[in-house]
Amino acid sequence: MQVAELFWEVPLSELKRGLAYRGEEECYICLACGERFEQGVVYPLNGKLYEAGKFAQLHVTEAHGSMFEFLLGLDKKLTGLTDLQKKLLQMFHEGLTDQEIVAEHEGGSTSTIRNHRFALRERMKQAKVFLAIMELSNDRASRQQRLITPHRTATMVDERYAITEQENDDILRSYFKQGLDGPLSEFPRKEKRKIAILRHLARQFKEGRSYTEKEVNAILKARYSDYVTLRRYLIEYGFLDREQDGSRYWVKR
Repeated sequence: MQVAELFWEVPLSELKRGLAYRGEEECYICLACGERFEQGVVYPLNGKLYEAGKFAQLHVTEAHGSMFEFLLGLDKKLTGLTDLQKKLLQMFHEGLTDQEIVAEHEGGSTSTIRNHRFALRERMKQAKVFLAIMELSNDRASRQQRLITPHRTATMVDERYAITEQENDDILRSYFKQGLDGPLSEFPRKEKRKIAILRHLARQFKEGRSYTEKEVNAILKARYSDYVTLRRYLIEYGFLDREQDGSRYWVKR
């Protein structure tokens, strides 16, 4: 049985409902078959008219029975469930007692059914933990690959600005050994490191406010003894701007 492309991308809450709403497209999408229902369109069914969201929900029931039935009917390679486990889950879903399930099977014992219930609950717990582990792993991998966007007023954007979020964090930890609010241990020569540090220091200054040179020096000196070098590079790399006579500094927009 095929599933819609969005099936693997949506959160669990949408998967259980069987529908995903995409605001940018203004439509509801059935996760079982991929059919779309546009917001604002009125859909007829059995002599009645329904707005898109309600009709999409009715579609799931009419076309696929329910999301429980649809999901349970998926191939074993997608669910990982044996035929016996599927039968038991169906009966659990119907609310049958252990005694009724034993009678339905015409054999076995209630203790066996209880063991099956316990095993499935344990599997659910394991699935939650595994899902959390995978999401955290993917988040970290994505962070390691995601590039930081250069500031809008960068004077020259080239390979020096190809810095991932992970690289940026590693650089800051290396040069601000007492924490990000502490002093800068040294000012590096390598361009990527220099840009990461300047970007961080530029956050000390508020947009829309003017600073005197004395104020700029005081802010930078609190972080590094060679504040003149920091001030020069903040100007050179387009983080700050100033009047030609140095009487006023501000965050460059």
